[in-house]
Amino acid sequence: MLPAIRDLDEDRARFYGDLVLNSLNDAARRALEAMVKGYEYQSDFAKKYVAQGRQEGERAVLLRLLRARFGELPEAALARIEGAESAALERWAERVLSAKTLADVLDVPS
Repeated sequence: MLPAIRDLDEDRARFYGDLVLNSLNDAARRALEAMVKGYEYQSDFAKKYVAQGRQEGERAVLLRLLRARFGELPEAALARIEGAESAALERWAERVLSAKTLADVLDVPS
């Protein structure tokens, strides 16, 4: 598949790649997943989407932790979290358990 889509534009390559992966049966999908487990992607395309997925996961966990600790979050906090890069999300997640206020977590001056 990879040689066949190499010269396509990004959107079309993503579409065909997804189409092929979606058409695999469970055994073939598990075999492919086992082959790439722990594999460090080389293409900028794959690295971009892996990083994006990690960042979305970090954001989702941080939001769940903050809501559990501080209740419903104000719009300003949600916007700040949605716009944050991974480094900030990680820093904030480390503070959730020890911070007394939401402002202490999100670097907001008192």
